[in-house]
Amino acid sequence: MAATRAIAVASNTTASCLLFKNPFLSKHTPYNTSLRFKNLRASSPAKRLFTCRAIYNPEVQIKEEGQPETLDYRVFFVDNTGRKISPWHDIPLSLGNGVFNYIVEIPKESSAKMEVATDEPYTPIKQDTKKGKLRYYPYNINWNYGLLPQTWEDPSLANSEVEGALGDNDPVDVVEIGESQRKIGQVLKVKPLGALAMIDEGELDWKIVAISLDDPRASLVNDVDDVEKHFPGTLTAIRDWFRDYKIPDGKPANKFGLGNNAANKPSSTNQEQSPNTIRPQATKIGDGGETSVKTPKIFIISRDYALKVITETNESWAKLVKRSIPSGELSLA
Repeated sequence: MAATRAIAVASNTTASCLLFKNPFLSKHTPYNTSLRFKNLRASSPAKRLFTCRAIYNPEVQIKEEGQPETLDYRVFFVDNTGRKISPWHDIPLSLGNGVFNYIVEIPKESSAKMEVATDEPYTPIKQDTKKGKLRYYPYNINWNYGLLPQTWEDPSLANSEVEGALGDNDPVDVVEIGESQRKIGQVLKVKPLGALAMIDEGELDWKIVAISLDDPRASLVNDVDDVEKHFPGTLTAIRDWFRDYKIPDGKPANKFGLGNNAANKPSSTNQEQSPNTIRPQATKIGDGGETSVKTPKIFIISRDYALKVITETNESWAKLVKRSIPSGELSLA
């Protein structure tokens, strides 16, 4: 029996999109992405994020069809009139001031591999399958995991900064590090903190590390350094989890691009460098507060670069829904 429940997408927030079909062909007010990336040679002028034209309605409902952990289970999104909408295409990306909507696919401490069905009408959330069988991770994922709406990693676009890897044909993934376990289909307001350039069987599969604004420690963290301070060990754990989760199935470990270093916010003392020559950062070791400069090996890059990734993949999504790029089997409904 289908169950319906209402959840708030973004309360007390004015954004740029009504949950309508056909959100294409329009741009909202400019989102300031005038960023400086001295460490990664990245520079971007102010760009617009593509989204809907109308005023954003903060309420959306989810409607579950079928039973969880079955092949026919789907989590659909509906607007206040009961009309189905796409969580990928119709929920707006940007809420302004560096805050974004994020849709939970997999709650923390669970193992069912849930994902937006990008090839089905209205792109509901379903459990992934392989050879007709439901897929599970070999162990629980320790963070809430989901996607950024209105983003797309273009499989025809080679990223020159990440070994020429092509996009994985999916929305951008988010690893939300807050303390609460969220629910499938929940829509949260998050701020990006860093990014992981994972290369999965040759495809670029970005992981944006973020935190929900309603988390008790959200105000304490704004970048990679803050995560290391207030969530010690989390970045390394994220890297290890995504590196190793396919090994129990007999597959090789995943790889990562942009060098082996954690890139922090650019400072006036850092000279412009290529991704593979990012300066090692000062890292505290031991209990006595001793400081030693060494090369961190956690593969997490800066919040500024994460914002660049979000902007670029939003632009790719806009081209997709405008049909400037062939959509293949992807659903644009």
